[in-house]
Amino acid sequence: EEGEEREPGVISDRNILDSFAESREVAELIGNLKEVFGELVTREMAVERFIGIMDKYQEQPHLLDRHLEGMMNSLLEIVRDSGSPLPLVHLAFKFLYIITKVRGYKRFLPLFPHEVRDLQPVLDMLAKQNPRDTETWETRYMLLLWLSMICLIPFDLARFDGNLVPMEGQTRQPTMDCILEIAKCYLVVSDKARDAAAVLVSKFIVRPDVRQSRMADFLDWVLSMLSKSSSQTMEGTVILNGMLQALAQLFKHGKREDCLPYAATVLECLDNCKLSESNQMVLRKLGMKLVQRLGLTFVKPKVAKWRYQRGCRSLAANLQTQGSAVQNRKREVAAAEADDDEEYDIPGEIENVVEQLLVGLKDKDTIVRWSAAKGIGRITGRLPKELADDVIGSLLDCFSFNKASCSDISFQETDNAWHGGCLALAELGRRGLLLPSRISDVVPVMLKALTYDEKRGACSVGSNVRDAACYVCWAFARAYEPTELIPFINHISSALVIAAVFDRDINCRRAASAAFQENVGRQGTFPHGIDILTAADYFAVGNRVNCYLTISVYIAGFPEYTQPMIDHLVNMKINHWDSVIRELSTKALHNITPQAPEYMTNVVLPKLLPLSVGSDLHTRHGAVLACAEITHALYKLAQENNRSITYYLSEKSLEGLKQIHQELCSRQLYRGLGGELMRPAVCTLIEKLSLSKMPFKGDPIIGGWQWLINDSLRHLTLVSSAAREHIKESAVSALAALCNEFYINERGEADPALQDDLVTQYISELQNAEEMIRCGFSRALGALPRFLLKGRLQQVLEGLKKVTIISPEDVSFAESRRDALIAIAKVCQTVGVKGDGSQQEYVCRDNVDQIYATLLTGVTDYTTDSRGDVGGW
Repeated sequence: EEGEEREPGVISDRNILDSFAESREVAELIGNLKEVFGELVTREMAVERFIGIMDKYQEQPHLLDRHLEGMMNSLLEIVRDSGSPLPLVHLAFKFLYIITKVRGYKRFLPLFPHEVRDLQPVLDMLAKQNPRDTETWETRYMLLLWLSMICLIPFDLARFDGNLVPMEGQTRQPTMDCILEIAKCYLVVSDKARDAAAVLVSKFIVRPDVRQSRMADFLDWVLSMLSKSSSQTMEGTVILNGMLQALAQLFKHGKREDCLPYAATVLECLDNCKLSESNQMVLRKLGMKLVQRLGLTFVKPKVAKWRYQRGCRSLAANLQTQGSAVQNRKREVAAAEADDDEEYDIPGEIENVVEQLLVGLKDKDTIVRWSAAKGIGRITGRLPKELADDVIGSLLDCFSFNKASCSDISFQETDNAWHGGCLALAELGRRGLLLPSRISDVVPVMLKALTYDEKRGACSVGSNVRDAACYVCWAFARAYEPTELIPFINHISSALVIAAVFDRDINCRRAASAAFQENVGRQGTFPHGIDILTAADYFAVGNRVNCYLTISVYIAGFPEYTQPMIDHLVNMKINHWDSVIRELSTKALHNITPQAPEYMTNVVLPKLLPLSVGSDLHTRHGAVLACAEITHALYKLAQENNRSITYYLSEKSLEGLKQIHQELCSRQLYRGLGGELMRPAVCTLIEKLSLSKMPFKGDPIIGGWQWLINDSLRHLTLVSSAAREHIKESAVSALAALCNEFYINERGEADPALQDDLVTQYISELQNAEEMIRCGFSRALGALPRFLLKGRLQQVLEGLKKVTIISPEDVSFAESRRDALIAIAKVCQTVGVKGDGSQQEYVCRDNVDQIYATLLTGVTDYTTDSRGDVGGW
């Protein structure tokens, strides 16, 4: 939203399109290619405009579908025209590639003309190409894709060889060999044409005539290239990439009976390549893709009869009165057929394949883990029930899973293993391969993954794990009947709500919101699902502050979610590595306290008090802030019921809150880097306890609090510039609250000795040689309440005025002059205006000129330093 800080990665301005609005302009651009290709400037302008139009449809490429064929035909007319100059042909292919990039070659491929008359012209054009020309790679890429469609013509390629007379002194190459040589040539190049060559191989080699005479030789060539190449060299990496793409595409599109005789040999060669040890991400991903395709070749392409089937997905059928009976009958039939496993013929190589896929789930790169997860899902669906269950058992080992309870799940495995494992679980669940008997094993893992956040140095890892866990929840919502998930509904709904509202990363919050929506729609058993979904939809959870401070309060109003949300904030968020999350969490606890005051008083506060003086810095910081916010919220609640804070807080809790400062001070935890967090935190505690009217009047702790405030303002120079402003603001706010509560007597006046000591001390610090000390005590004087300024106003104004005067010694002290002027304005607001009043108590005729003169002098400050015009502050 405007005025609020945006999180990294948030996309707020999106073009939601409903049609291909620029279709006429695109047609004109294509039609004008013959006029513009000759001039470099006009050609580049046309290409740039075309790219600009097409890129708008990257997220909604389906809007181009109605116009694809027309655009392709117009561009291929240029290509087919024998009179078209070569630069124009290259430009037409460039436009074709741009369209293909947006829509994807799979959707584009069937639109290519694939008539017999196109074969020889395309081969001739490819023969004229230079594979190393970096300016025309789009031409080669599109020609290879076109050839991959033409080679599907249902005629024996040998028929095309008899009509061509060889050139004098040359032997004519058969068409079949010509296409094969082209494919081999482009499989070893480093540009985009390599991808198209792999597609060409997958379409060409599976032709009946080519398969019989060339498939074995081609595979021998590929395997020999794999064996001779090394992933340690650039050239070897390029060759391996092409060979692996070709094999993966071939085993994907080829018939099982054609590929099966070669599968074991290919797998053995692949094992020898040791791709898992390569540092090339793409090679490991292609290796994973090929392994799963080999695994699918080894097992028969039959759907497992034992898999869980939710029944009819048709909404119309589900609305019929007999819908449930029909589904029950279907399940009975499925159960009767579930034991029919004797037909399975599982070769020994499957064990090797599954093992490699399970190892791939732990890979360091996401695309490798994702490919492995899809492979696990596809292969498990063709295994007998017992073997599939073994795979699931091995998969659960990715989580170091202990069946005793959810709390026993450890983080012995890396975040990569957790992420890959979650992806695989989602794939298995989506395909109905996780039977209901396994849900009780999987749900605890899923719940733990939804809050996975492992600290690494100054930050943490795990956002991808939490995102994948949301995918598991989404998949389960679609896969299972509501009755199967009923025992886990409260746990899953609470976990998804917590992730949607309290996760640090926007993509995880939105994923959790989407998973919650899917469960509400498919399962219909989530408590208050529609109400929560309305408040925490995809766009609402995009703003983190809104999630913590507004949406969380609404959801906590539903009793099923109140305690889990509080427990999550206390256990997982107040000790978070990010200080922004810790502070937001404590404010959320403040807002949620009215929903569960007894739980906060009897459970949460007793738990937080020991943590507030613990050894871990982040936990200590969050716990102190949480104690402050919860106490203040309890005070507000008590005040609404005309009670004091002691109604909620026991003597033990009051003593614990009082001891926080003393304990931190005695252990010297205000020093060093940790002090930069603890000083503002305890100042916030002082402020909130003062606002909560704690029964500490006359207690020695007040002197300790005053010492901390003064010490924090006096040592601003010693802290980092990033923390300086926060410490100053916190100390000044604490001082104002402390004075208003504990330095005023029953008559509304200040103790004269205390007033004299405090004001005199602060004014004396205004002439300190350190700029930051002047800043701190200037702001402190500005924060003093009226009863402490009474009788000392003129002295305070004089002291602040001196700070604003520029002298040779302090000409660079722009910040102190700024803070002194801010303090003068605050003091004037505090004491008020009274024309005939005393200048020691009010802004009046006697001192108003002096005040204005000081303020107007600040307008003429034009000091500059390395930071720029600091006088303008």
